[in-house]
Amino acid sequence: MVFDAAFAWVRRHIDAGRLPGAVLGVTDAHGATALEAFGQVHGRATRTDDVYPLFSITKVLTGITAARAVERGLLTLNTPLSDALPGFGVARDDTVRLWHLGSHTSGISEPPLDTPLPLREELLTRGRDFVAGTASRYSTLASEGIAALIEHAEGRTWDAALGEWAAGIGAGGLTLDPEHPVPVIDAAQAGLDMARFRATRSPGAGLAGRADDLLCVGRELLRIGAGAADSIVKPATLQMMRRPLTGDIPRLEPYPAARGQDWGFTWNLRSRAPGLIDRDTYGHGGWSGTEFWVHPTAGIAWVLLTNQAMRPGVDVDELDNAIVGAR
Repeated sequence: MVFDAAFAWVRRHIDAGRLPGAVLGVTDAHGATALEAFGQVHGRATRTDDVYPLFSITKVLTGITAARAVERGLLTLNTPLSDALPGFGVARDDTVRLWHLGSHTSGISEPPLDTPLPLREELLTRGRDFVAGTASRYSTLASEGIAALIEHAEGRTWDAALGEWAAGIGAGGLTLDPEHPVPVIDAAQAGLDMARFRATRSPGAGLAGRADDLLCVGRELLRIGAGAADSIVKPATLQMMRRPLTGDIPRLEPYPAARGQDWGFTWNLRSRAPGLIDRDTYGHGGWSGTEFWVHPTAGIAWVLLTNQAMRPGVDVDELDNAIVGAR
């Protein structure tokens, strides 16, 4: 697999000082992989097996875990959050369901990413921004609701359920408790207390992992998209996750309609993105510059791991186009 333009894109941003270090990997459904590390971390050369905080890429991994419960008949996308948490929404006159939680349409008011309160307490005490299903506003707290429904359905924590399927495909490095994660160099400057954030153990942002962990997930998603029925979810389940759930409802900041995406069940569907060559793509990005995207028509999935929250001059659409353009 030759992706010279994509790797050159990363080198260019490293050399210009716009990124401190990074790992870029691309895979196909058959396991052919291109993987390279760039720049420095901890005063040494970055390694391809470095462990990075994944931030919001966590959402889609939690989403896969919930989808596995759905295909076993333990949940449906219409299951109310109150089934797992009877105290939720007692002051609301609407019903928040699993699909609302997974599509950023729940209307739950969002706390800071590093809230000092337990996420379950935040979930139960936060107010409402809008009636569920009438608008879309990005929510990390909503993933705590997905985690609660997984726990209710399976009788175990979301991360235990996730760890089981991840280990089965070679992605066992995905963890809430990394030993030596790559530090986000500007976290404090960007307003995030990393110690307090890690303490939340967020099902919407808390996982760390290696590039190869996500490449293993991407490889399986490509296999499923091609019809493989022996993977982490069935083909019909992946189709369900990729079904747009946001339609033409208002998109509120920080993801307005101009960004050109819909939301499936936890997947960011960039079906209207003006900057992309190939809009048949789904995936997610993370706060510190992490990216995980799958292009089923092109037959590739790619991962970028880096560790800088503020990245002026870095347009990841350029990288996506360079990867797709190499096929």
